[in-house]
Amino acid sequence: MSNRSVLRRADILGAWVLVSWTAEVDGEVSTPLGPDPVGTIIYTPDGYMSAQLMRRDRPAYRRADIDGGTTEQTVAAASGYLAYSGPYTLDESTGAVHHHVGVSLLPNWLGGTQVRQGHLDGTTLVLSADSTSRKGRTTRSTLVWRRPG
Repeated sequence: MSNRSVLRRADILGAWVLVSWTAEVDGEVSTPLGPDPVGTIIYTPDGYMSAQLMRRDRPAYRRADIDGGTTEQTVAAASGYLAYSGPYTLDESTGAVHHHVGVSLLPNWLGGTQVRQGHLDGTTLVLSADSTSRKGRTTRSTLVWRRPG
């Protein structure tokens, strides 16, 4: 039995660490950042959020420097990472969290809004979103978060 509850602003404030990210298309489930991704999402009292997610198995650069990787290492690093932040709003009546993107690794997200349907399941924060490809296929992404510690 689930302890699923309505999402309230006070409940999501602070830091959460990623437990899992799954994407389902036509009944097929995948793990976009591998089976054991790493991530943090933070909601601040003054209305900002930041999300950082990555694959654990990204290859190291040849030098520990921002431009220290080969082209292949740089591509692998970016394709195994998702980061964005900006203001957020929460519709407590529906549980919809609106992430208003101010900065992002994905250029097409800049200035847009990423909507996540959210709920608390016991002490776990579950955020999900549907997206539709150009071919008309819908993907349901579900991210599960827990408090650190």
